[in-house]
Amino acid sequence: MPQYIAFLRAINVGGRNIKMDKLRGHFEDMGFENVESFIASGNIIFETERVDRRALEQPIEAHLEEALGYEVATFVRTVEEVGEIAGYTPFVKAMLERDGSNLYVGFVVEPPDNKAVERLHGHATEIDSFHVNGREVYWLCNTSSSQSDFSGAKLERALGRPATMRNIRTVRRLAKKYGDRNV
Repeated sequence: MPQYIAFLRAINVGGRNIKMDKLRGHFEDMGFENVESFIASGNIIFETERVDRRALEQPIEAHLEEALGYEVATFVRTVEEVGEIAGYTPFVKAMLERDGSNLYVGFVVEPPDNKAVERLHGHATEIDSFHVNGREVYWLCNTSSSQSDFSGAKLERALGRPATMRNIRTVRRLAKKYGDRNV
């Protein structure tokens, strides 16, 4: 049975807290099998025979909004896709290995258009660099993200659509645990 990872926006941030067992229960209520959570930031692993990604994302969003009382943008990837994302090299090695550098992955539903990518690159500074690859946006922050002017909210405004971000370490841990064991 195909295995997926749902990256949920607005889980356990901004005073909106939910226990992972309750969140897993919501996924089980939707008929998904072998549901697991990975850290408490809205990463849900599940299995289903359904294969249309959008046909997974939209009902999850609707169910969670009804259950939790607020919108939860949902970005579903196969475990194979998460392995590819984890292994992708969006910047030259020297940039990635700078002391204090942090790489983040922004997940969006559809690839951003050229104008959105231009707006995103308008946020580039000596601290912040960006790269888009399909439905993922890579943000290289050459310092702590708290010292950068860039944020998830600015990412969403630049792209003109919802997004959620994860540290590349989280994505790699997910890939190693559920997909490509060589990441």
